[in-house]
Amino acid sequence: MDDAFDDLLAANREYAETFDMQGFDGIAQKGVAVVTCMDSRLDPIGMIGLKPGEAKILRNPGGRVTGRVLVALVLGVNLLKVDRVLVVQHTRCAMASSSEQELKDSITEASGQDITWMDLGAISDPEATLAEDVHRVETHPVIGGRIKVAGFVYDVDTGLLERKA
Repeated sequence: MDDAFDDLLAANREYAETFDMQGFDGIAQKGVAVVTCMDSRLDPIGMIGLKPGEAKILRNPGGRVTGRVLVALVLGVNLLKVDRVLVVQHTRCAMASSSEQELKDSITEASGQDITWMDLGAISDPEATLAEDVHRVETHPVIGGRIKVAGFVYDVDTGLLERKA
């Protein structure tokens, strides 16, 4: 084994010394689910004043409501007491700043592999995409009409959320 993860395991041991969520049931204590981007500038819990255990966090490139995200929301709404869903995109997102072809070209160059077969999910119209993703949640047959859903844009330079959908 190599030591590539030693720093993270050491940090985990420190974390575990003060860990206080033993026996937690996994319910979203504030009834919140956040669908957002995987961008490391985003702190989905902190940006809305919550702490671990109070929300379900679903992350992917661009913060899209994909099929698997809908599955997670079905579980959250029906089994884990989620009654509010925030779909959060953000400013200066790579998925909205480059075309699908530009992203593919960059990855092909970096990896040396042809990835023309992959669908990366570039966002050509962020406002329309956000509205579409909110609509996907609102109209889902096992979710829609039972919860509140809204779309937001998080400003990575100010830390502020703005409701857009």
